[in-house]
Amino acid sequence: MILYLHGFRSSPQSFKARLMEKAMAARGASGLWRCPQLPASPAAAIIVAREMARELIDAGPDNDPSQLAIVGSSLGGYYATWLAEELGARAVLLNPAVQAPRDLATQVGSHTEFHRDAPFVFLPEYVCELAAISVARITRPERYLLVAATGDEVLNWQEMRDFFPGCQQMIIQGSDHGLSDFETWLPEVMDFTGHA
Repeated sequence: MILYLHGFRSSPQSFKARLMEKAMAARGASGLWRCPQLPASPAAAIIVAREMARELIDAGPDNDPSQLAIVGSSLGGYYATWLAEELGARAVLLNPAVQAPRDLATQVGSHTEFHRDAPFVFLPEYVCELAAISVARITRPERYLLVAATGDEVLNWQEMRDFFPGCQQMIIQGSDHGLSDFETWLPEVMDFTGHA
């Protein structure tokens, strides 16, 4: 079971989300895949993500949260960390934001989504909503896989590495924030999610 949470200004049409969706379909596991369009409001996004996570867990054979893998990219990684801690699920974090209130305070204002050109506004109160779901530290490192690119032009990979001590970590030399070479790392990601 995989719940994919996209990043800021992104969507279920992102390169990584589509690649993972295709991989799940190839395994005959499309019914165990969810990738919602997340609202701009972090509080609303968490509600959507939690509902979909619960739906997947309830559909599983044992109603076992540890069978769910939440894959989060960038801001989605921030959400995935909170949700994994809340539910006891596993998480794969792809160049995750670890200080989202700080990083997104600079993004207050009007934006368009990358894949649909749909406009949205990131309101000042959304920074407070991000702070409300901040995770001080993770509790069970074995539940996490970090994929961090040293060439990330948006977020600091060392900050990611240091925030997830004791986790399985794939530090990618070079690459970029969007992990344009994600196909290379997909087998290891799928293995961690339980869909090798």
